[in-house]
Amino acid sequence: MSRALPSNPNLKISYAGKTLKDIWLAGGCFWGVQAYFARIPGVANTAVGYANGKTSNPTYEDVCSGRPGHAETLHVQYDPERVSLSTLLQNFFRIIDPTALNRQGNDYGVQYRSGIYYRDADELPLIRSVIATVQQQIKRPIVTEVKPLANFYAAEDYHQDYLEKNPGGYCHINFAALSEAAEGTDATGNADTGFMRIDPHKYSKPDPETLKQDLDPQQYSVTQLNHTEPPFENGYWDHHEPGLYVDVVTGEPLFTSKDKFDSGCGWPSFTKPIDPDSIVYHTDQSHGMSRTETRSRAGDSHLGHVFEDGPRDKGGLRYCINSAALRFIPLDDMEKEGYAALIPLVK
Repeated sequence: MSRALPSNPNLKISYAGKTLKDIWLAGGCFWGVQAYFARIPGVANTAVGYANGKTSNPTYEDVCSGRPGHAETLHVQYDPERVSLSTLLQNFFRIIDPTALNRQGNDYGVQYRSGIYYRDADELPLIRSVIATVQQQIKRPIVTEVKPLANFYAAEDYHQDYLEKNPGGYCHINFAALSEAAEGTDATGNADTGFMRIDPHKYSKPDPETLKQDLDPQQYSVTQLNHTEPPFENGYWDHHEPGLYVDVVTGEPLFTSKDKFDSGCGWPSFTKPIDPDSIVYHTDQSHGMSRTETRSRAGDSHLGHVFEDGPRDKGGLRYCINSAALRFIPLDDMEKEGYAALIPLVK
């Protein structure tokens, strides 16, 4: 189908001197994917090409044969001060069918598979977190592949910005999702997409002296010194009351009781955070292991770790969190404590 292209807000934004980040997204025919992402505020540059195939410098004809195994892919360069990776990925899942194998829209073939390709391994937990949230909203399993970027070759010049040069050209993308994303609805008009944005500026970390006074010894040891509390001997490992779990340091909302499950590990376990951006991930090589540490965004509190052995039907993640890093707010108290907007997530 052909569609009129919306205006591009990025044409009015200067990205000179900005430190940009990269992500590569495969979502079927790359003409429409490029036109869509070029219009997300914070996206500085886009280029279409062929990724993660078996040959070097393929042509469009090579890729269309399916033999080299490349995927039509969009390279996105974005300003993380204006748009987060999780927001980009949420937009990505608005315009693709993540349950379709080697197909998007009217296009079939391995080159039209959906995929997320990254170079920074620290981004993987966040990518997995977004996918886990999407998986909870749909019944069929997500088949979008998530892999390190093995290679990317720019497509021919006539493919670059194709719809800008040919506004009536073929496009399988629904550009209405751009405005619907800004309004908090999905492409089908549903208000609840499974994502919630939390404003981190509402939550601030106290000064060190105040922290020492306000936190008990174990809370301070866990959140500020990166220690771990004993399993099965902490406040929330077997806690099942409906409510909200917030950062004990700042009060930033992190998890809800609806996403809590009994993993048997002896610590509170959650399938996903409320807002994927509220968790910061770091590689942890301590104790002779390679793990992914989780920290809170506003408070930089050590929370725990995330593992990929959670419930498969909930996205497969297990956020293993120290009780001492959390404060629980019962559902009945959420409104008076200023968390009324999050009550629907708990109910």
